[in-house]
Amino acid sequence: MRKTTLILTVAFAAVLFTGCDTAAMPQQTKYADTANWAYFADGEDKPVDVFLVAPTTGVGKGTNSSTEDPEYRDALLGTLNMERGIYEETGRLYAPYYNQATMTVYSMPEEERIPYHKIAYRDVSEAFSWYLENENNGRPIILAGFSQGADMCYRLLEEYFDDASLRQQLVAVYAIGWSCTREMTGQYPQIVPATAEDDLGVVITFDCEAPEINDTLVIPEGGWSYAINPLNWKTDSTPADASLNDGACFVGFDGVITNEVPALCGCYIDPERGSLKVPELDPAAYPALVPGMPDGAYHVYDYLFFYRDLQENVQLRTERYLEQKQ
Repeated sequence: MRKTTLILTVAFAAVLFTGCDTAAMPQQTKYADTANWAYFADGEDKPVDVFLVAPTTGVGKGTNSSTEDPEYRDALLGTLNMERGIYEETGRLYAPYYNQATMTVYSMPEEERIPYHKIAYRDVSEAFSWYLENENNGRPIILAGFSQGADMCYRLLEEYFDDASLRQQLVAVYAIGWSCTREMTGQYPQIVPATAEDDLGVVITFDCEAPEINDTLVIPEGGWSYAINPLNWKTDSTPADASLNDGACFVGFDGVITNEVPALCGCYIDPERGSLKVPELDPAAYPALVPGMPDGAYHVYDYLFFYRDLQENVQLRTERYLEQKQ
């Protein structure tokens, strides 16, 4: 496992410490130009579309990464490649380059982050609107994102999916690594947390941590999030044994799986926090990597620990959706 951890640590460190951002106000990206998409209609023979939003890839003194920076583009594409295998067997992929908020923003108080997330979401919304008008043609949709990408998916749900007809096209939303609060679901009834392995139009969300952790960037101390267990697909605290884990996969920037470990870990939901507790692992072997996060905050491993189970679930929900529409 040391080799696996080293590979993963180097990969994520390269992403997190890419100094490719700018303090200047970025210009809106125009998504009619396919060069502004990391993935554009990748997988034409697939039955559904996956609109995939990348996680945070840059840190530095700036507040929003620039889509004009080739180093940032390479880093964003690399992070997407690390998770695309979960979705590419099922869906046609679309993933925009966007002026995302950098890690610098996440060191600010929450209210001070607002303008920089608005810049990021402006791009994501423009890309999704262009996609709907020019590419979708009524096809089923999966929204998917990790960390900041998950946050952007919630914002897409808020803005676009109060439309009942568009909700009918929604297979599911994989918003991994960002909290889904009661305030969100109360204000936006189109945000519906998943309660089973095959319900449709719902949000699949969780964030991993060791049992002793009680405060992270994703779920601060005293906070609570909806979550579903990706091994037993329950929303209560029923433990899922490691034997249910079909495979943790550690993936390089090129999308190639460097190491696959069946039954790496089990997990259970902490009812007090809504976090996904992963009890069997040594936190030192899976360092947090994110500035300000303690070791034992397994945030960057959320989809890697449960890679095969998520991959299978994307396929299952898609099959259920297509069966329902027949």
